Amino acid sequence: MCGRFALTATPDQTAAFLGLEGLDDFPARYNIAPTQPILMAMAGEPRAPGSNLPDRRALLVRWGLIPAWVKDTKDFPLLFNARSEGAAEKASFRAAMRHRRAVVPASGFYEWRKNAGGKGQAYWIRPRHGRLVAFAALMEPYAEPGGSEIDTGAILTTRANADIAHIHERMPVVIDPEHFSRWLDCRTLEPRDVADLLRPAEEGFFEAVPVSDLVNKVANTGPEIQERQAAEAVAAPKEPAHSGAGDRQLTLF
Repeated sequence: MCGRFALTATPDQTAAFLGLEGLDDFPARYNIAPTQPILMAMAGEPRAPGSNLPDRRALLVRWGLIPAWVKDTKDFPLLFNARSEGAAEKASFRAAMRHRRAVVPASGFYEWRKNAGGKGQAYWIRPRHGRLVAFAALMEPYAEPGGSEIDTGAILTTRANADIAHIHERMPVVIDPEHFSRWLDCRTLEPRDVADLLRPAEEGFFEAVPVSDLVNKVANTGPEIQERQAAEAVAAPKEPAHSGAGDRQLTLF
């Protein structure tokens, strides 16, 4: 699964990776959690002749997809992940799989391995090449009872590869940059046409770094949560004073 991730690249680096003209300024985010705003890229309107950039647009969505048919969100579970194996047929994700496929840029994600004591060892899982990665995602607009509309989204997952399987059985689907255009093309390609992209990342793509349980608290938003720890050391050190970045998690972009 993918319940926390980070995006620590600069806006210029992120825009270049996604093939966008540019992004508004935003700070590094080390502990992004469900219900917070996340950055997505989707197919946009065709660009003018002569443009060397693909037709993509950036948008912010609430991490936690709400299908359009939901009447009361209080009684509906938080869909921050979607199992890729059945997303094209599942009522909650079927429309988004056909019409609103997206990618989420990330520097890596966090996962927890349960141990005999009932606690979980946290891991910071990042690409070995040190660059950005894109997770396959879905976007769904939701009209609230009061009449306002909010864009919501979920990250697609698949079975874990050998890098991750000893930690957790699931991992986010990674879309390589050379496949962005095909994955995002909802005008001419149906879910069955891109089903081959919904597979685990190649072995060796990720490395798992054991970290402290500082990441367990959403309020901890600094780079110290990614510092390597001994795998046996599940307890976190005394929490450092916050710099105020945590207060910006909901209003970053």
